[in-house]
Amino acid sequence: MSKKILLLLSCFMALTLQAQLQKITLEESVLQQGRKFGADKLSGFQWLPNSNQYIYVTDFWKKIVIASAQNTNASTWTTTEEINSSLNSKLGNLFGIIAIDNQNIIVNSNNVFYKYNVASKKGTKYVELPQNAENITWDNAFLKVAYTIENNLYVNDGTSTINITNFADKNIVSGQSIARNEFGIKEGIFWSPNGNDLAFYQKDETDVAEYPLLDINETPGKLNAIKYPMIGQKSEKPRVGIYHFNSGTTVYINPKNNPEDYLTNLAWTPDAKYLIIAELNRGQNDMCLNLYDASLGKFTKTLLNETNDRWVEPEHPAFFPSKSSNNFVWISEKDGFNNLYYYDIEGNLLKKLTNNKFPVREIIGSNAKGTEIYFKATGEKGINMLGYKVNLKGKQSLITKNEGVHNVQVSFDGNWVFDEYSNHTTPSKSLLYNNKGVATTLLESKNKYEGYQIGSAEITTIKAADNTTDLFTRLIKPSNFDASKKYPVMVYVYGGPHAQMITNSFLDGANLWMYWMAEQGYLVFTVDNRGSDNRGNAFESVIHRNLGTNEIEDQLKGVAYLKSLPYVDANRIAVHGWSFGGFMTTSLMLRKPDVFKVGVAGGPVTDWKWYEVMYGERYMDTPLENKEGFETASVLNYVKNLKGKLLLIHGTNDDTVVEQHNLALVKKFVEAGKQVDYFPYPMHKHNVMGKDRVHLIEKVLNYIIENNK
Repeated sequence: MSKKILLLLSCFMALTLQAQLQKITLEESVLQQGRKFGADKLSGFQWLPNSNQYIYVTDFWKKIVIASAQNTNASTWTTTEEINSSLNSKLGNLFGIIAIDNQNIIVNSNNVFYKYNVASKKGTKYVELPQNAENITWDNAFLKVAYTIENNLYVNDGTSTINITNFADKNIVSGQSIARNEFGIKEGIFWSPNGNDLAFYQKDETDVAEYPLLDINETPGKLNAIKYPMIGQKSEKPRVGIYHFNSGTTVYINPKNNPEDYLTNLAWTPDAKYLIIAELNRGQNDMCLNLYDASLGKFTKTLLNETNDRWVEPEHPAFFPSKSSNNFVWISEKDGFNNLYYYDIEGNLLKKLTNNKFPVREIIGSNAKGTEIYFKATGEKGINMLGYKVNLKGKQSLITKNEGVHNVQVSFDGNWVFDEYSNHTTPSKSLLYNNKGVATTLLESKNKYEGYQIGSAEITTIKAADNTTDLFTRLIKPSNFDASKKYPVMVYVYGGPHAQMITNSFLDGANLWMYWMAEQGYLVFTVDNRGSDNRGNAFESVIHRNLGTNEIEDQLKGVAYLKSLPYVDANRIAVHGWSFGGFMTTSLMLRKPDVFKVGVAGGPVTDWKWYEVMYGERYMDTPLENKEGFETASVLNYVKNLKGKLLLIHGTNDDTVVEQHNLALVKKFVEAGKQVDYFPYPMHKHNVMGKDRVHLIEKVLNYIIENNK
């Protein structure tokens, strides 16, 4: 058989196979990435307290199964049907179950909490909270539960309710996260280890300006005013309350310096005598880790101090390896990368435990003796998330044996590690490691995309605009990619702090709709420029006082790389991004108008003076301190440069990047006589979610396809 015939036969077979594969619809690509196409995992995995047994849920969160480190053959522990039959409850699923021990769990049915014994199959109603109760937080013994209603804090002990705060003034907010969830703050309620005291964040928003949001569901429309502290303006005043149950009294801790300084990273010492709190100045370049007497709320001493010409950003509370000692581990970036430092309660450095040239991401736990600390870190490659352990002498070892993005949980005695990960070729794999590093496979997911037309992603590196730093790139190609053809490109950009678009996970950190876009005959490209996450302080802080400048130059290096590829149509490059990515999209379209033919910017920051204090002042300082930086970064100053087609999108109830950003930009375009397209998503906040997200992605991608010709 001739080579020509073989080639024709090969092409015919490839086309036949392609025709047999199913196509993923746009709706599926938006809504089904984690459902229909989601990898099989041990959902809801948790170690049972003081045990080597573990549980997880199956059957669409309607069944709990149990196994142990010694016997990994899982068996049914309980089901929603079983629990509902016993308690006469109406549980629809087992989201949020809390295991008290290896027999008892707490389940929640519409804020009615039941204590259920799995062995006896009996239970009782434990506590019923109001339907509008939020921020529900149990003490360590599961005897008392704290919660908030509107802006006040309450505790229910099963028999009575205690009003911890009772402020009629709506400007005083207790028991909720503060500082708009910056500095690692995710919650506002902190039980002492013995449950005798309750610490909580409180903020006074009296001086914070109100921002108007319109509720169009009312007739006439109704004003919804939120508190929004903008850069350079008055901010919230934080303090920490400590309620003592024995005396029924509350003491308060205020910032030692400026009332608008930040209090964050709150931690109780194991003996419940002290609180450790990080106080950060509003300028965010001077942090004191302070020790307070919990009984009186009195300052005891400063344990350590960190300063930086750019910023100091504490994100993790003190971690105590042992329950019998107040010695603690602090995560600090002072040497350029997040590393672990071991201190005594007097603030003396006992040991720098890690000395990595890559960042620690978070501490996972410690062994029963408190001699080994488990943590997650990127490793040297930068796009992984791996599991490590280090002892108190500084001996570090890698737990996870495969590259990828790992979720790691350590048993209570520290002898077993559950590891669930994915990487470029692995949808998901669940492993159990013993203390000798030997792994047992619990579950390995099949590839749910088999049988579908889906392209592939290539991860590589290019040099940043400094011609020294490596940047990761991701290029998604269609399943029928032909290197002899010329393809248009959609550049998907974020580019801002605390985000990493490219990871060594399945689909390489991309959204499934990007693969759908590739199937329409596109290349979809992303580069994580300097300023993005998980690469250390020097990489991330190059953006200080000049948001957009270095990021744009790095993105242009990505474009130059694209243009070097023989199969890229250099005249048909589009760009799309949301939030900081929206800022980058408008910046690229206006500051580099000859590069991109089409742009779609969602929820963009257009002038940083309208963004929030906590995030914005870290990176830009204030307009008074950095007039030139704000002027350079404001995309409003470049509207006359627009050459390509531009679509602007915003949620009308966006309380993160308020719509003023986009409307002000549209106004500037009108004044300059420039035509742009604008599409609002009524009543949506910063992200368009739910079924409306299908409409959003269709709007974005169709706009690019129709105009990038």
